[in-house]
Amino acid sequence: AVYSEIETTKLQQQIEEILGLKCVQLASQARDRTEYLKRPDLGRRLSSGSKEILTKIQNTTNADIAIVIADGLSATAINTYTFDFLKSFVEKLSAAANTVSNICLVKHGRVAIGDEIAMLIKARAVAVIIGERPGLSSADSMGIYFTYNPYLGITDEKRNCISNIRERGTSAELAAQKLFLLLQTSLKLGISGVNLKEDLLLLE
Repeated sequence: AVYSEIETTKLQQQIEEILGLKCVQLASQARDRTEYLKRPDLGRRLSSGSKEILTKIQNTTNADIAIVIADGLSATAINTYTFDFLKSFVEKLSAAANTVSNICLVKHGRVAIGDEIAMLIKARAVAVIIGERPGLSSADSMGIYFTYNPYLGITDEKRNCISNIRERGTSAELAAQKLFLLLQTSLKLGISGVNLKEDLLLLE
């Protein structure tokens, strides 16, 4: 799982042709998988070429949410569950008239790379969909990290995590519903992370 790769062509086609959203392929500063595993810091920042790509994209600015898909430590999980999750989540966004930026597919990415992406495209919040570290019982678990008002150097207590998204864990539909409620509540209250308790998600 750790050395698996995202099926980028297939996923991009699904996102663009079925969901009707634009998708851009990016990369972190890690040059290969070995460097990515040895240098977590490089996986948290975009390559210079990727930054140039984002600065040229004008139609994604000021979106309610940026969606970042990163291989993390299990691209297998991304290949298996991402599209089903996105389909459900995007339907909820559309019904609520929320705006979403271009979907960003990031090679050798870690959670914090979403902060830089959201800053560059001026999104109000970011959701990083990422393959989780393989455990004793699962090598295909996907996680989602949500951050409101992200910036470089933001710390983890400002994030909300939806974890264990897989066949025998959290379903893609339930994960989509949880993220949707996190986004709506976050946009209303201007918070995320430890200050955004689960009971707040029940507020109208």
